[in-house]
Amino acid sequence: MIAGVLLAAGFGSRFGSHYGSQKLLARLPDGRRIIDASVANLAAACGGNIVVVTRRDPELTHVLQTLGCEIVINENAEQGMGTSIAAGVAATSAASGWLIALGDMPSIRVDTMVAVVDALRSGARIVVPTMAGRRGHPVGFSARYFARLQSLTGDIGAREIITADAISVEEICVNDAGIFADIDTPADLNV
Repeated sequence: MIAGVLLAAGFGSRFGSHYGSQKLLARLPDGRRIIDASVANLAAACGGNIVVVTRRDPELTHVLQTLGCEIVINENAEQGMGTSIAAGVAATSAASGWLIALGDMPSIRVDTMVAVVDALRSGARIVVPTMAGRRGHPVGFSARYFARLQSLTGDIGAREIITADAISVEEICVNDAGIFADIDTPADLNV
């Protein structure tokens, strides 16, 4: 089983207060909330085997519950993305790998995510989608990285693992600009 880990514990400081304290509840041009689209895409790629890692946020937690998500609260969210990856991986320790996605990247196509999952199922160790020679998200890791993923700290995520084990990285070329499109400001909602 490849587990989907959706990181949604960020503070969205660049987004401002346009939508309260939680940018993931902002609406996309199609009317869905950012988090709705991100959850739906990841669930479709991972067969519903997903956990969402968030900080203490009652409003977002309620929305995630209505979406049927398994929720992991990262008590150390202020320490950075690495702690969220660690929390999500620890909560899915029986998985044979992880597809780690960002909650503020709702435009990644499901077929891109499926390609990463399929590569993991075929024996790849680390899988990264690329377009025009540039790496994007989401990133897949096999179970051999469990200990390293669950011990991550800081705000660079799993980049140090990818760099340290570069020979094990399998790049998958995709035609999906969504692998780069994160929503950091209200202007990004219309992309």
